[in-house]
Amino acid sequence: MALEVPLIEVNHMQGHILAHFIKDRANQEVPKFPFLCLIVSGGHTQIVKVDDYFKMEVLGETIDDAAGEAFDKIAKMLEIPYPGGPLLDKLAQKGDVTKFQFTHPKVPDLNYSFSGLKTSVLYFLKKEIKQNPNFIKENLNDICASVQHTIVEILLIELKKAIQQTGIKQIALAGGVSANSELRTSFNKLTTTGCSVFIPKIEYCTDNAAMIAIAGYHKFLQEDFTTPSAVPNARLKI
Repeated sequence: MALEVPLIEVNHMQGHILAHFIKDRANQEVPKFPFLCLIVSGGHTQIVKVDDYFKMEVLGETIDDAAGEAFDKIAKMLEIPYPGGPLLDKLAQKGDVTKFQFTHPKVPDLNYSFSGLKTSVLYFLKKEIKQNPNFIKENLNDICASVQHTIVEILLIELKKAIQQTGIKQIALAGGVSANSELRTSFNKLTTTGCSVFIPKIEYCTDNAAMIAIAGYHKFLQEDFTTPSAVPNARLKI
């Protein structure tokens, strides 16, 4: 206040999306507007249409749990230590994705739901443990692989619908769960459908200062400043 330094408000989720514009290498390609961004984190799962740096529209989102939350809660059921998501991913790489089948939720429009999957995994485990107390220990890698494969399938089914409905072929991935190995691999396969795909470096996927800085930089260029009376908002929309 004393130095009259401009204050800039940054929306955390916009930061995740704009992480794609962090240029730390020569000739780096970035998404062209408009593009679709699938944001997947512990608190959010959204498909966002991005028309400009700060002109964004949510096309679909979770109606209950986020995908990252489902990863962590299912990992807890499997007694995988926190943070469960990344460790579940590591175990899944040694398992068979087809070993166990889990149903996909039926949700209208381009929305997501993961609470039903979480419940079905819980009942599945209870049933199997009743027959074999060592079931989780003996099948841990396969359970992790099957769960992870199901979550990734659910995420991409809705994203593919959004691509078809909008005709947009510039596709980006963002949020902490975008560090997941199977999601990154499956996302890259969208190039076979004629899409241009953009995935941030691992260090720009989880919450980081650089994504907030790049969002602040573009607000600075637009002279989009706020006042010292600004307060944090945990429920701020994109």
